[in-house]
Amino acid sequence: MTEGQREEVRVWDLPTRLFHWALVLCVFGSVVSAKVGGNAMVWHMRLGYAVLALVAFRILWGLVGGRWSRFTHFIYSPASIFRYLRRKPNAGERFDVGHNPLGGLSVLAMLAWLLLQIGSGLIADDEIATTGPLIRFVSGDASLAWTGYHKSWGQWGIFALTGLHIAAILYYRFGHGHDLIGPMLSGDKKLSCGAQASRDTLATRVFALTLLLACAAAVYLMVVIGEGGG
Repeated sequence: MTEGQREEVRVWDLPTRLFHWALVLCVFGSVVSAKVGGNAMVWHMRLGYAVLALVAFRILWGLVGGRWSRFTHFIYSPASIFRYLRRKPNAGERFDVGHNPLGGLSVLAMLAWLLLQIGSGLIADDEIATTGPLIRFVSGDASLAWTGYHKSWGQWGIFALTGLHIAAILYYRFGHGHDLIGPMLSGDKKLSCGAQASRDTLATRVFALTLLLACAAAVYLMVVIGEGGG
């Protein structure tokens, strides 16, 4: 297939792209604020709540979002993963549009790890001035154990997954000539004919914003109720 036989296809809808970069900024800010400590812990907590709202939104968007943002289009069977590794897809099977099988696994791993990290933070106690809003729902021993996890395995897991993600981007860029960052900025990939585009209309964007606001409201209510304000 020559370059002239390729076409621009909308793969990543705007809500997916905004989620991706907002998550990058919030996780980065959360890590930095935790390292700074002190008064910055207020922002660590706020950014943690933002990450929770974003992850909740992404889970919902994985069910009802644009075609290639849905879990059904990047959760592959073990057989498909094996065929991808062997570079022998079945007839009609394409791995070049959305997330490939390994990319799909990395997305699921990151979402799951972030949920675990946020959950541990909600019941953590740094024994200085900061406690999670849900700490009153667990025992002191449980809070202590999860606080230790949050500061050790939890954060190192995020570092490891982020490092693998960056390594994969570099590998595909310089090893295979595939740009993964550009499409996450523009939303489009240059693909051979036949790839179905994701729906990315004003209506879907308004719907996505409504979902995000609902997730943010749910996180806010959880925090308020947890802190005894509800």
